[in-house]
Amino acid sequence: MTPSFERSSAGTTPSSQGPGAAAGPARDRAPKFSAAARTALADTRQRANLAAATAALRARRAAATAEADDWERLREAGRAIKDLTLLNLDAYLEELEGAVTAAGGTVHWAADAAEAGRIITRLVRDTGETEVLKVRSAVAQEIGLDEALRRAGIVPRDTGLAELIVGLEPGDRPSHMLYPAMHRNRAQVRELFARELPGAPADLPDDPEILAETARARLRERMLPAKVAICGANFLVAETGTAVLVESEGNGRMCLTLPDTLITVAGLEKTVPTWADLEVFLQLLPRAAAGERMTAATSTWTGVTPGDGPSAFHLVLVDNGRTSALADEAGRAALRCIRCSACLDVCPVYERTGGHPYGPVHPGPIGAVLTPLTRGVESAADASLPYASTLCGACADVCPVKIDIPDLLVRLRGRVVESRRRRPVPTPELAMMRTLAWTLGDRRRYEVALRRGTRWARLLSRGGRIRRLPGLLGKWTDARDVPAPPAQSFRAWWESRPGRPGGRR
Repeated sequence: MTPSFERSSAGTTPSSQGPGAAAGPARDRAPKFSAAARTALADTRQRANLAAATAALRARRAAATAEADDWERLREAGRAIKDLTLLNLDAYLEELEGAVTAAGGTVHWAADAAEAGRIITRLVRDTGETEVLKVRSAVAQEIGLDEALRRAGIVPRDTGLAELIVGLEPGDRPSHMLYPAMHRNRAQVRELFARELPGAPADLPDDPEILAETARARLRERMLPAKVAICGANFLVAETGTAVLVESEGNGRMCLTLPDTLITVAGLEKTVPTWADLEVFLQLLPRAAAGERMTAATSTWTGVTPGDGPSAFHLVLVDNGRTSALADEAGRAALRCIRCSACLDVCPVYERTGGHPYGPVHPGPIGAVLTPLTRGVESAADASLPYASTLCGACADVCPVKIDIPDLLVRLRGRVVESRRRRPVPTPELAMMRTLAWTLGDRRRYEVALRRGTRWARLLSRGGRIRRLPGLLGKWTDARDVPAPPAQSFRAWWESRPGRPGGRR
């Protein structure tokens, strides 16, 4: 069943959004994945950084999961809990809303990215502040929260080390769910700090500990005087109204406790029914994400407590296409995702391109599923994502909640093809496939095409290989050579072989 809401504690009624209705970072004019990937593939230093980082993460994850005797049972439990939650999401969300409200918090429902931006902007304005602290949140990035705040005259201040690194370089973007600055090595970080970070010495070494301490001093200046903070949540416990944040730096915990107003923004699918269910995910997430038994800091907060922590707590629950994904019986499985990034680190495509070609929100294999699933496949950029995969299956093997990503990618490819069939003017690819279908539908047409095609293909070959095919077929030879066809086809050889009735004697 899909969620159906009739009320909200903030006076906003969520509505089901169809694919493509979601707002947020624009993709209408974004390049296709194949075009965007060319720049990343040409950056040899970035490719080396990604190869080293993903190899290290794979080794750590393999060791951490191997030492857990019940790892496969944990994965199955996580899958089952998520599926049960998604099938009854409306009831659990109402339970969550009631628990948060009873604990002194306020719940706001946002049907899309634009509404989420308006709600959060209004909440910040009501405090009278013009600056806010931010803890890294995939949902905040998804809804384009930084841009919405800046348009309202509010300055967002990121508090994570990786976000600081990415933010110092104009035009740079996070490339990984867990490690946003994975595409940079420590020498590049040192150069960036020395050039752009106020107070950083020009002779700053590239020692990771010194770099981290330099960043910490800068970030702490932002945190201490802040009155408003915005964070995401890894999980939301419906029975108690508790939000959960796991992190490794401690900046999240400071942002949860120091400001007077705390705004948490999260997707609907972050909900888990009970604390007992949460135990499963707190074992799955750190091992799958970073090869650790536990994360360094796990923070939980429930409403407000007089004299302890923020005096106002707001929870903004974002749909932004999730209801449409939930209504898709097959696509619903993608909403199990706990954003561990394990699929990124084993993906041969991601290892070579990084996260940028996938667009501004979700990178890697799960991004190639979630983005078109929640936004639709009408734009060229979104329609290209299901093809950004070799379908090798490594992502499904490591997913801690057993999402069959290759199967979903194949289904989305079918959806892309069907969407193109409805266009009044067929795409060149569709026109070519229709021509091929017409040709292959008649033996005589097929044989004529085979003879002529073979003749032309042999003229294009050099040394037994065709290095460049003309027109649309050239995309195939962009990445591979094609063997030249033999002078005689199998059918012609079969018809003419000695001893065959009607053949040569």
